[in-house]
Amino acid sequence: MVRKKKKFYITTSIAYANAPAHIGFAQEVIQADVLARYHRLLGEDTFFLTGTDEHGGKVAKAAEEIGKSPKEFVDEISDKFRALKEILNLSNDDFIRTTDKKRHWPSVKKVWLKLKENGDIYKKKYRGLYCVGCEAFVKEKDLVGGKCPVHEKIPEVIEEENYFFRLSKYQDQLKTIIEAEKLKIIPETRKNELLSFINQGLEDTSCSRSREKLEWGILVPDDKTQSVYVWLEALVNYLSALDYATNGDKFKKFWSPDIHCIGKDIFIRFHGSLWPAMLLSLKLELPKTIFVHGFVTVGGQKMSKSLGNVVDPFELVKKYGTDAVRYFLLREIPPTEDGDFTYQKFEQRYNADLASGLGNLVARVMKMAEKKVTKPSSQMAIKPRIDKTLRNYKRALDEFKFNTALISIWELISFCDRYIEKERPWEKSERQLSIINNLLFAIANIAEMLRPFLPETSERIFRQIKNKKSEILFPRLK
Repeated sequence: MVRKKKKFYITTSIAYANAPAHIGFAQEVIQADVLARYHRLLGEDTFFLTGTDEHGGKVAKAAEEIGKSPKEFVDEISDKFRALKEILNLSNDDFIRTTDKKRHWPSVKKVWLKLKENGDIYKKKYRGLYCVGCEAFVKEKDLVGGKCPVHEKIPEVIEEENYFFRLSKYQDQLKTIIEAEKLKIIPETRKNELLSFINQGLEDTSCSRSREKLEWGILVPDDKTQSVYVWLEALVNYLSALDYATNGDKFKKFWSPDIHCIGKDIFIRFHGSLWPAMLLSLKLELPKTIFVHGFVTVGGQKMSKSLGNVVDPFELVKKYGTDAVRYFLLREIPPTEDGDFTYQKFEQRYNADLASGLGNLVARVMKMAEKKVTKPSSQMAIKPRIDKTLRNYKRALDEFKFNTALISIWELISFCDRYIEKERPWEKSERQLSIINNLLFAIANIAEMLRPFLPETSERIFRQIKNKKSEILFPRLK
């Protein structure tokens, strides 16, 4: 009997296409890529999705400001996000766009009509505060000095007739599911925040806008005077990429998501409450885990175009290389908290860990191995230390602790450096070949553990071991 491979479906959020990518989103897709590569190495049938969210008033306004149609504008922005695959060496299997009329729109239509059929969409007149930046209605109690705390702008007062989704109907069910961890939230602090939000009482949420005020969006299937609210239709991307509209083979195979990787700003209201409530209404299985990361600040400040401190991942890769960027964002930035970027921190981490740490160890071992008849050998002298590292590494990855997994690898690198100084393999002795073989075995294991994190560097180390030829992995920065 042929044993069926375990499936693994992982997604990032889909990037909002009102501006090019910055290192905050780069961090998210790199984190997801590490998990996707790791689960492929575990032998699981993996599907990794990312993409762009392209509708809404904010996008239309950004396009208008530079004299372009929304379609021209989002095509250009989406292409830039798609290009992250090459510059960051991502392994995503698909890239979904919400302007895709063949794949995304039919799923939105199917979802809308099912929600309505199940009695969870209704129409009513509404007056409220609307933040264009959030693309959402906001509560007066959540404002700071009368302004949205995220975008620091006074929301508009909007009065119109819209469709609403019965979010309140699912309040108790959501609470029970999250408390029981049937939908697991990582980290625990975000789970507690979500439960606190639910306990305050979930209110039905607007799920459409007047077509007159929001032309750049998907038409409500049975009401041409309304556009589907951008957040409701954007969440459907996780279904539409799997051919949900046709109940296709991908949907049958990969649903539900094993992990959603998302930022803390879109967690509570959208991925933590609206999305699972929609899935409950649709009678679809919920995601297994939502992994929530923090923000990348720059010199202690939030990135913004007005401050001129947005860090472009394309420029960063051009200057330092793909794996150096991947390493910094995974090692320096805490996986679930805010972390800070500066060029000084980046170059210090690069020189200390990549040039002087990993690069120096591989160079030392390969120089010694070039002149000897050697091959990696799992000698007892070093294998127990490697096994300990592997256990720590796997535990950390299973807990989404990317920085901790990398720390365990670099502790092994330091162990190997001490082993070299103690055993002095450059000196002729009966044990010389055995010592060098031990070290080759160690760096082969280090290269294997680096596969999800620094895939190009991993391959270069294996190539050096195979060819017995040394090359510089990370030239030291001046």
